[in-house]
Amino acid sequence: MVDTKTPGDKTLSVPTKTLSLKPRVETGTVRQSFSHGRTKQVVVEKRGKRRVGGDGPAETHAPEPVVAKPAAPAPAARPAPPPAPPRNNSGVVLRTLTEDERSARASALADAKLRDVEERRVAEEEAKRRSSREGIEQAEREAAEARRKAEEERHRHDEEAKRKAELEAKKRFGETEARTPAAAPAARPAIPVARAPGIAADISDEDEGPRQVRRGAPGRPVVAPKPTAKPAPQKQRGRLTLVTALNADDVRERSIASFRRRTQRLKGHQANEPKEKLIREVVIPEAINIQELANRMSERAVDVIRLLMKQGAMHKITDVIDADTAQLIAEELGHSVKRVAASDVEEGLFDAVEDSTDTEPRSPVVTVMGHVDHGKTSLLDALRHANVVSGEAGGITQHIGAYQVTSPESGKKITFIDTPGHAAFTAMRARGAKVTDIVVLVVAADDGVMPQTVEAINHAKAAKVPMIVAINKIDKPDAKPERVRTELLQYEVQVESLGGDVVDVEVSAKNKTNLDRLLEMIALQAEILDLKTNSTRPAEGTVIEAKLDRGRGPVATVLVQRGTLKVGDIVVAGAEMGRVRALISDQGDTVEEAGPSVPVEVLGFNGPPEAGDRLAVVENEARARQITSYRSHQKRENAAASISGMRGSLEQMMSQLKTSGRKEFPLIVKADVQGSLEAILGSLEKLGTDEVAARILHAGVGGISESDVTLAEGFNAAIIGFSVRANKEAAAAAKRNGIEIRYYNIIYDLVDDVKKAMSGLLAPTLRETMLGNAQILEVFNISKVGKVAGCRVTDGTVERGANVRLIRDNVVVHEGKLSTLKRFKDEVKEVQSGQECGMAFENYADMRVGDIIECYRVESIQRSL
Repeated sequence: MVDTKTPGDKTLSVPTKTLSLKPRVETGTVRQSFSHGRTKQVVVEKRGKRRVGGDGPAETHAPEPVVAKPAAPAPAARPAPPPAPPRNNSGVVLRTLTEDERSARASALADAKLRDVEERRVAEEEAKRRSSREGIEQAEREAAEARRKAEEERHRHDEEAKRKAELEAKKRFGETEARTPAAAPAARPAIPVARAPGIAADISDEDEGPRQVRRGAPGRPVVAPKPTAKPAPQKQRGRLTLVTALNADDVRERSIASFRRRTQRLKGHQANEPKEKLIREVVIPEAINIQELANRMSERAVDVIRLLMKQGAMHKITDVIDADTAQLIAEELGHSVKRVAASDVEEGLFDAVEDSTDTEPRSPVVTVMGHVDHGKTSLLDALRHANVVSGEAGGITQHIGAYQVTSPESGKKITFIDTPGHAAFTAMRARGAKVTDIVVLVVAADDGVMPQTVEAINHAKAAKVPMIVAINKIDKPDAKPERVRTELLQYEVQVESLGGDVVDVEVSAKNKTNLDRLLEMIALQAEILDLKTNSTRPAEGTVIEAKLDRGRGPVATVLVQRGTLKVGDIVVAGAEMGRVRALISDQGDTVEEAGPSVPVEVLGFNGPPEAGDRLAVVENEARARQITSYRSHQKRENAAASISGMRGSLEQMMSQLKTSGRKEFPLIVKADVQGSLEAILGSLEKLGTDEVAARILHAGVGGISESDVTLAEGFNAAIIGFSVRANKEAAAAAKRNGIEIRYYNIIYDLVDDVKKAMSGLLAPTLRETMLGNAQILEVFNISKVGKVAGCRVTDGTVERGANVRLIRDNVVVHEGKLSTLKRFKDEVKEVQSGQECGMAFENYADMRVGDIIECYRVESIQRSL
């Protein structure tokens, strides 16, 4: 208690605030972490433990409130006692605070008051902002609602005006329809437009302009918008990381998935709209897939199939239809059609028109033709100073060759093409006549005109090229050149010496007689023809021969006819394509280019082309692939069409096989070059008859491989190798499996052996030889033997074991064999005419007196082709 004095000198006893000693406190700051990455820095105090006793700090309690009470009268003249130390309610003496503790407590209280004031200020500002934002949003919502109501009112006014106009019209034209009273137009509501927080503008039909009324004005108070419980801007959630801290202020944009969904929704809306019809020019080949046709027309394949079904044809989306049907479908759908053929890929490949101003002279191409063994290759060897004939098997030419010879007098080059003279090489001679400018017909003076000579004359006439007759072998004693000239007249070939226009030269390849005159005649004929071409254009040529070299791959001998063929050109020949890797001349030298009328070997084809194919240079590989793909397809179709029964059903094939009964001789043929293979296949095809024929399982160029042996094993076929050999693995496999491999170098021997083998498949011819006749005089029944006919031989002889016929009343009743022939009791081999004998038949006993017995022998004769 504290004694205080009042102005009236009255002493009041005022209870004072009890001060308590607090324990020593240690203060500090700590950063506190909350969820979603929020942090806060707070002040913490560290207090000591409560102790009971005078030494340690005592427990503190809140101070009691000070209440003013009237003080009791003090005793008079008593001395004041000493002040007692402060105590708490429990009677514990309280320690007074030190000066430092008081200052620390005061600073802490001041900081707490400042924080409270700051937090209160921030909360008030946030509440003001929220209230302002909500007021603006409320005003916008009210304005939007007012605009909507105004639009509805305007629409109602329009409907009312329209209805009034209709009624006026009905009245004017005399109609008596009762008028429906229209409701009075309602006043348009005021449209409040938010200008600022607390201010609104009232717009109505009666007001001339907006009138602003402040909130709380006495005229028309505006109620403040009701605050909504819209939360403050959301704080960032999740753990506080470096990435979230760096991207905290970034504006979130629309995601890619959201944009795609929006695009799909827009497409969905547009899909319901009718699309504009696209009219296209549809390119239609000879055959086209339904799906491809629909794609080219930009139509659905279902619509195409529906149109086909209307026409009575059921198809799938993968079916192929012809060009006429595709054209009908396209035209019915409103498209224009452009018909193309598969062969259009070859347009512009050959026979391009040349500019006459860019042409230059070229060397003539001369083909040497004639009968076999008339000296064609020997004549060329004499001109070339070579010895090609020594390398040919059997001394006959079986390959076509191309060479260049330089004339010793004029110095000009002449290209010679050597063709075989054997009858099997007709195709080679035809190829030589196609590419030639001049034909040199070689006829032997001691042999005259032979069948292949006549064939060469026909080839030259078909090619419409001039001819020069070279009468060879005039050095022989029995040479008769005049006979050759006379025989040529039978085939409309009249030489100059007999008043004709065909040049003839008597030569001797052995003695090299008149060779210069022959070259002179060729040069003169070439000068008359005036041969010119353009050497700067892309090359064109003809494949003279093709083969498969083990070290170099496919090799084609090409005669360049136009332009210049260079290394690196992309070429197409038949169904094969390639890039020229190397060019080799007829002398074996590597060259960089080959001009017109130059024969070269071309390396770089994907496969060996066929002899006679035309070669052309194309601009790129894509064009080359298109051409070769088309030609390969045509080649496969032709091969399938040539096979008997491929177009028919299985029943037709089996019935045809039963009715024909044709036997087949399976063969696998491998040759060194395409020309020889072509000649072999042609010769084997000619050997076939209605009863037996050669069946070529596989024919190719190159050595005999292990796959050929495997194929032969499956069909029990023979393998024929012409100027080729089997490798080590193939030979071992053939020996292990018992497959026969025949090697040939001469086409005569090959054809003769195959002919003999095919003859063995022919059924032999049965021929009857009559031996004699006998007449039955008596029939005896002998035990353990059966019936025995007693006969007399009336004509010829009767032999035991021969075939017999039993004739009764001029009708053959039995045919069999004679098992028993006895003369008296002895078994004999034969019985002569006029003698009697006993006869018994095998498995037959119905013999009667008077029957006639014919005895004959059956002989089997082997047939040949």
